[in-house]
Amino acid sequence: MVAESWFMELANGLGRFFLNPLVYWAVILLIAVGYKRIKMERKQFGLKIFDIFSEWKNTWLVSLIVGFLLSIITIGSGMVFSYETIFLITGVTILLSLALRLTMLSPAYTIGVTYFLLLLSPFVLDYQSFIPSDLFEAPNFTALSLLLALLLTAEAFLLKRHTRNDTFPALETGRRGTWVGVHHLKKMTLIPFFVLIPSGSITSFASFWPYFSLGGETYSLVLVPFIVGFNHAVKGDLPEKAASRLANSIHILSLVVLFLVIGSMYIGWLSLAAVMTGIVGREYFSYRHRLKDQEKAPLFNKHERGIKVLAVIPGTSADRLGISIGETISKVNGKKVADMDAFYYALQESGAFFKLEIIGDNGEVRFVQSALYEEDHHELGIITTQNRYRENKYA
Repeated sequence: MVAESWFMELANGLGRFFLNPLVYWAVILLIAVGYKRIKMERKQFGLKIFDIFSEWKNTWLVSLIVGFLLSIITIGSGMVFSYETIFLITGVTILLSLALRLTMLSPAYTIGVTYFLLLLSPFVLDYQSFIPSDLFEAPNFTALSLLLALLLTAEAFLLKRHTRNDTFPALETGRRGTWVGVHHLKKMTLIPFFVLIPSGSITSFASFWPYFSLGGETYSLVLVPFIVGFNHAVKGDLPEKAASRLANSIHILSLVVLFLVIGSMYIGWLSLAAVMTGIVGREYFSYRHRLKDQEKAPLFNKHERGIKVLAVIPGTSADRLGISIGETISKVNGKKVADMDAFYYALQESGAFFKLEIIGDNGEVRFVQSALYEEDHHELGIITTQNRYRENKYA
């Protein structure tokens, strides 16, 4: 009978997932953000570099694994939330993403804002008559702060997974008035995980469960969608290195928040300290990243030894040959190339084959060669800071 109740609630919980508007907003947001980026790519480089769903690329497996682990923790510890709290998180997430910027979709902000709205709701709702004053009665602050700590870990893991050619290029004006390259560490994913809600067919199976309850006696399950997103600009370093540093900082922050959450099980106000630490810490690490990046000389700039690779178009010859962003192409078929004009004409003179001399991160030279096919991109799919407004030049 107990197993049957759990099975039925799992099935119902899956169905409730599609009643949450955040599921559909995630799809709309993904398409809108991708369209906005492609519009910028066409404006700056004259072509689309990445497809419209690239912000979600390589995140599904991570989100499902994280969601599964979160579900074990939330159900195992008995983390109970009211429907009102779940939909408040949904509303806050939608509002923070209306500008189509993923910067505010860190759990530090979405859960942090939700926490403070729940904290202030008794004082605000008492002075109006449109919304019931007990709508957010007895919110589960400790469970909410624990969720923040766990999702910060998920955000750090997503940042850590950035690969060499997995970031989005852009151009901006440098201090000397020339164009310099910028890369955006930008991802968005939907993490589904189960939580308990009051009233249902599930009953307590141990004296300590559920630990984070709202005082009820029966419970249901609901599969909750949660959007995690971020966007960090990098111009003074390789994006994957910046991503690793940010990920390590956010992981440490999640541990500090988790430590405070554990303390809040004995001293209630520490859950507030945990949420404030999450918000301030996340903002501080973003600010520190921007400050340190601005202090460095632009990496993706005109290079005296050749052409600095800003981006590689997926599926092109450069992608198949393993050319990476940040590398420098110094020669084409033995001829030195200082700009994209020289690069293009050297390719055209090479006939059916070409050979590139590439300088790696450590200064060592390597060679790549391949056949040149008629359908290949005229610049092999290599994007540099010199590609601005070059869309029709070699058409």
